[in-house]
Amino acid sequence: MPTLDNTDRKIVRALRRDGRITNVALAAEVGLSASACLRRVQMLEEGGTIRGYTAIIAGPEGRDGHVVIVRISLERQTEDVLRRFEAEVLKHPEIRECYLMTGEEDYLLRLEAAGAGDYERIHKEVLSRLPGVQRINSSFAIRSVL
Repeated sequence: MPTLDNTDRKIVRALRRDGRITNVALAAEVGLSASACLRRVQMLEEGGTIRGYTAIIAGPEGRDGHVVIVRISLERQTEDVLRRFEAEVLKHPEIRECYLMTGEEDYLLRLEAAGAGDYERIHKEVLSRLPGVQRINSSFAIRSVL
């Protein structure tokens, strides 16, 4: 990833807040002309800093749920166990993000639950049934900073 200057960092922050911001509004926010801003965004995309844009989907009944960070340790880290675990994770929309990690835990998951009761259901019906799971460690997020 290329080194970002101050203007690039402003562009990235603005796009994180609102990925659908118009180029004209983005340019005004970061202090560039529209054409210069568009060139910068294209360079950030081509250079791999901006890898894509996404929609943030609301939780049940249009409300955002509670964010839960889940750290998973597997019984073994063989290719077969990793592949089966990842294939199963993709089947559960409650799991919004999944990362293969270095360190003590094998995977870090971000999921959303309507509350503690819903998380208990997810823990019993989804997480504890994922292939190869040895240990599950969960934390509820208090609030989002970014």
